[in-house]
Amino acid sequence: MATLEESDIRTFGSELPAMFDSMKLAAVATVLYIIVRCLNLKSPTAPPEITHQDTPLTRYLLKSCPMLTKEYIPPLLWGKSGHLQTALYGKMGRVSTPTPRGVRKFLPMQDGATATFDLFEALGDHSTGDDITMVICPGIGNHSEKNYIRTFVDHSQRQGYRCAVLNHLGALPDMELTSPRMFTYGCTWEFAAMVNNIKGALPQTKLVVVGFSLGGNIVCKFLGEKRSNQDRVLCAVSVCQGYSALRAQETFLQWDQCRRLYNFVLADNMKKLILSHRTSLLGMNSSNIADADLNRLYAATSLMQIDDSIMRKFHGYSSLKDYYEKESCVHYIHKVTVPLLLLNSSDDPLVHQSLLTIPRMLSEKMPNVIFALTQHGGHLGFFEGAVLFPQPLTWMDKVLVEYADAICHWERNRTACLKSSYQNKNPSPQSKELTHKAVDPNPEHTLAHTWPSVSALFQYHWPSS
Repeated sequence: MATLEESDIRTFGSELPAMFDSMKLAAVATVLYIIVRCLNLKSPTAPPEITHQDTPLTRYLLKSCPMLTKEYIPPLLWGKSGHLQTALYGKMGRVSTPTPRGVRKFLPMQDGATATFDLFEALGDHSTGDDITMVICPGIGNHSEKNYIRTFVDHSQRQGYRCAVLNHLGALPDMELTSPRMFTYGCTWEFAAMVNNIKGALPQTKLVVVGFSLGGNIVCKFLGEKRSNQDRVLCAVSVCQGYSALRAQETFLQWDQCRRLYNFVLADNMKKLILSHRTSLLGMNSSNIADADLNRLYAATSLMQIDDSIMRKFHGYSSLKDYYEKESCVHYIHKVTVPLLLLNSSDDPLVHQSLLTIPRMLSEKMPNVIFALTQHGGHLGFFEGAVLFPQPLTWMDKVLVEYADAICHWERNRTACLKSSYQNKNPSPQSKELTHKAVDPNPEHTLAHTWPSVSALFQYHWPSS
């Protein structure tokens, strides 16, 4: 039988350290590869992909909003991962969050519910000198005390905006329901009550409408439901919404981008929120919720199961399909004629890429719509920073206020031009002779008088399908 010679043993023994070193290097390389892939470190930064029609307003907006045309640069080490951006937003909301001081308003609804919103006064004058109120609809189960809302409100206040933030029905931890109903995916009743209250209490104010995630669906649906809902609205912004719940439900059951896991986490949070109000939901005579529905809720592991067993019944929908079909803004958004910015992120793990064809096609067909798609940002993340630590103010906060400012200045200049044009057409008797002789040396003034009105720009008839 063959035996190992002593020299062979010595040779084999000397090779062991080199083998272990190779294994270590391979392990390190594997870990680094996984980190690079998971953190998406090789992904280059880029400006948002902007889809729009070529109109005087869109040209003006892209010139006045440089953040829409420049690179969005997230934190170097983790900011290119949509999952980490989303997780940081979900866990912390924001960093170094301010605490704006507001007044809570209570609005009794016709069905016995009590809607609430928080009103935050501006911390200075707006750059146009006008009175402008941002009416804000937060994401699913959110309210004015959430960190991302507080950060955005504080930034808006400092730029001269009054802010009104809806607290979703049933979302506030210290407020009981006064009717057997909570907020749903597309119910606009509470938001409409807040907007009408603002219009009545502040007849001189103009409105900027902002919706985050589920709130984006609500504000777009609200604006499209009735033409009068757009009265005194300067513009609207929707951030990180999915546009069609019917199409989104299929993608939420897929494991792509861990969407099924996010679905489970969101469902668990909604389940806890609903169960915290089970006494109110079950104890009132007008309730549509039965014990059997709550039993199904306990077993639910997805938002669709919760919507089918509980949420659709708040408004008497016969089926989940009917609920999703009628609660989605996709059937109303084409009726919005005010300037509308739709903002999404390509790496948002909650919004499937197929859903983004809706805003892209809308912006191609409607002259009032701009669709901005960033490469990074996750779901309501959009953090900025150098290497590791994010800044308190996000790219999203800055670009929303920048867009609103640009619209406010456009509208103010247009109004001034119309007023000047009217005076030129109807001069006083004393000034007629001077008017005929006067020549404006500044050609920009004459050009400004030719700016089209916002309503004239947005006359568009949606093609029948």
